[in-house]
Amino acid sequence: MSRAQSTSTVVVTGGTRGIGLGITRALLDRGHRVALCGTDIERMDRLRDDLPDTALLMSADVTDRAELQALWDAATARFGRIDVWINNAGISHVRAPVWELSADEARKVVATNLVGAINGSAVAIAGMMGAGGGHIWNMEGLGSDGRAVPGLSVYGASKRALTYLTKALVKEVPSGVSVGLLSPGMVVTDLLTHGYTDPAELAKARKIFNILADRVDTVAPWLAERAIAPARNGAHVRWLTTPKVIGRFATAPLRRRDLFTE
Repeated sequence: MSRAQSTSTVVVTGGTRGIGLGITRALLDRGHRVALCGTDIERMDRLRDDLPDTALLMSADVTDRAELQALWDAATARFGRIDVWINNAGISHVRAPVWELSADEARKVVATNLVGAINGSAVAIAGMMGAGGGHIWNMEGLGSDGRAVPGLSVYGASKRALTYLTKALVKEVPSGVSVGLLSPGMVVTDLLTHGYTDPAELAKARKIFNILADRVDTVAPWLAERAIAPARNGAHVRWLTTPKVIGRFATAPLRRRDLFTE
């Protein structure tokens, strides 16, 4: 893949909060140019004055391919080319059996997590074909590896489908364009704890999170550096590997962590 080694231009969908914002800030701190999008206008207004001139912030709904095309067009007009596109935008739903989820909530999760990545990939691949290449990353989440969690059936299904999509794109992309998976593991964001309605259940979950999870400012810089490094087609970058999981459980009695207090 052809990509500038010094300064890259990166698009981050869902870049106004959580791990997406963490990756955005890490890239900007390292001198890269970033085009980011979100849909919360109030959050974007608060964020706008905090970003340097090397950032382009736009409102874009990933479920609308035309809006992502507008993001691509604005980014290339501003920065000249796009080297990396990260399909990060994602939402979850209340933890409940599928028959208790409203059709609207289920539709929004699938539309954002899966259709959004389809739209982003389509826009990025088409644009990169005409610009000499580039790399697309799709962001994994719970369910990507096939593990099923009761109460998160729709979210997990959308992420499992995203993994399949990525593997299929690996076989479809034209020469010069590559695609891969970023796996952030468990990151302390509102997405991690979203949907718990039982305080006792949340307290139990937090015990596991305190063993396996990490804060955004720990994981995001690591992911950002790997996102702009040269990557092969089909690359799979994982933060929380199996050896790391085993090691953390083994040392948990000796390491007291509380990720939910400042």
